Amino acid sequence: MTTILVTGGTGTLGRLVTEKLRADGHEVRVLSRHSEPYAVDLRKGGPALDAALAGVDTVVHCASSPNGGDEKAASHLIAAARRAGVAHLVYISIVGVDRVPLPYYRAKLEVERRIEESGLGWTVLRATQFHDLMVTFLSKLTAPPLALLPAALSDQPIEVAEVADRLAELALTPPSGRVPDMGGPEIRSVPSLAHAYLHATGKRRRLLEVPLFGRTYGAFRAGGHLTPEQAAGKGTFEEYLARRFG
Repeated sequence: MTTILVTGGTGTLGRLVTEKLRADGHEVRVLSRHSEPYAVDLRKGGPALDAALAGVDTVVHCASSPNGGDEKAASHLIAAARRAGVAHLVYISIVGVDRVPLPYYRAKLEVERRIEESGLGWTVLRATQFHDLMVTFLSKLTAPPLALLPAALSDQPIEVAEVADRLAELALTPPSGRVPDMGGPEIRSVPSLAHAYLHATGKRRRLLEVPLFGRTYGAFRAGGHLTPEQAAGKGTFEEYLARRFG
């Protein structure tokens, strides 16, 4: 069977990708900063990264950090993958990285560019935000008694397990380049998502929409992070909330 390395394999997405591939009978190596025997900081690279990639056919690159360093990590991974003769590099990116001028999105777009120019066989999938990230966002916004929400903003959250299944599928097919984006089943206003979250958690908060300013907010408000034509997800936000909060 195929030998596959999953970077960020202990994270929310990478763990599910790993479980899916192993369930299908493939040898999967999990690479993260603290997971032996392949404990590697991609931002530093080094001999341990070469050892992790020895004999690997496909890499699924899930490791990422909003705090920076993704570009350096990608460069180390690409160089080591070339040395190891890796045939296929699969990367998970975010819908809107080419339209929303958020620094983290810009970094993801640059990683896409480096992968495309790497000389390796490659596949890039962009997905909308996961349900659990939306819950984290809403939990912070609704912490005070008066919850201030960004006005005129919508989102399209998706079930992380569905994205993991798609990545596992892509890892087992030939390199496909940029594949169609993957979005959640519904485009929802932030207030409607907040109401659903409050109902599921039993909280009572007053919600107030507040307009924000700047190019990044304008790009989000214009829907640059949405993909209505690729609403491939099935699991709804309410279904996720019911599983998580009962």
